[in-house]
Amino acid sequence: MNPLEKVIWILVAYVFGCLNGAYYVGKLYYQQDIRELGSTNAGARNAGRVFSRSAFIVTVIIDAWKVIIPLWIAISFWEMDTIILGCMAIALLLGHLWPVQLGFRGGKGVVVYLATALMLAPIPLVVCGLIILLGYQLHKNLMLIAMIGFSSIPLNLFIFYRNIELTVVFFMMLSVVVIMHRNGD
Repeated sequence: MNPLEKVIWILVAYVFGCLNGAYYVGKLYYQQDIRELGSTNAGARNAGRVFSRSAFIVTVIIDAWKVIIPLWIAISFWEMDTIILGCMAIALLLGHLWPVQLGFRGGKGVVVYLATALMLAPIPLVVCGLIILLGYQLHKNLMLIAMIGFSSIPLNLFIFYRNIELTVVFFMMLSVVVIMHRNGD
């Protein structure tokens, strides 16, 4: 694959990332802009709070599939190397956070982070889920427990898999997700 094709794949990933589930669910089903309601964040959590539990679920599904589809195609049909897949994952996250068609006002990236882990690091994702389930039994602050669980993905990739490229990608993605959640919402 030549360098131009790699750049095109990364740009395609950004475009997929721009497909914001919360915004489209709000516009299509509720005729409202999620970015003007609740926390004004165009993410699944706000959609669930403002609209309904089903809006949350549909938003999660849309936001997960927008990650799964391009990564699955790149892995299955193009046999992309880890660095390009990592760049695609970061582009998906950036598209979700700052979608061009929505004036660069998107979500906070949790679903994109987890869907990326599903595609690129499924066993560390399972470990993350177990940490969150067990941690929540001990401490009821879900945001704190979730961030600890999310942190286990790059640590797991580094310690047990020795995959430096994916460790760096997931650490970068996690850092952005944490920064996006700095206001606690």
